[in-house]
Amino acid sequence: MGDSLRLRLGRHFLPLPAALWHRLIRRMARRIRNEDSLLTDRHRAVQHFAVREIPRAGGPLTPEAIAAGTAIPIAEVVAILRQLERRKRFLWRDPRGRVTWAYPVTAEATPHHMAFSTGERVDAA
Repeated sequence: MGDSLRLRLGRHFLPLPAALWHRLIRRMARRIRNEDSLLTDRHRAVQHFAVREIPRAGGPLTPEAIAAGTAIPIAEVVAILRQLERRKRFLWRDPRGRVTWAYPVTAEATPHHMAFSTGERVDAA
């Protein structure tokens, strides 16, 4: 069972050939590495700032707050947020442009909760 995977179809579980799902995993890992290589240090700074500050702020972050906290010009922050959101991997903004979640934290109520050693509590995405 250590190297098997089954696909559920209704009430039945069908075995998938290991060669097939290994190939799919390798392809997915390549795609993730390629996407990660497109992120600049500024992309990472914006995303890390959002993850760190959403719990502290207790709510969504405005692009202006991110720009002030990262010392990146507001126009560039807005462009970076758009790029990160488009990838749907790192963050999501509300209709007003505020960052409401940056994986793994969110400013919105969810059934998943986290508590940090620093005392901050936050819902998890």
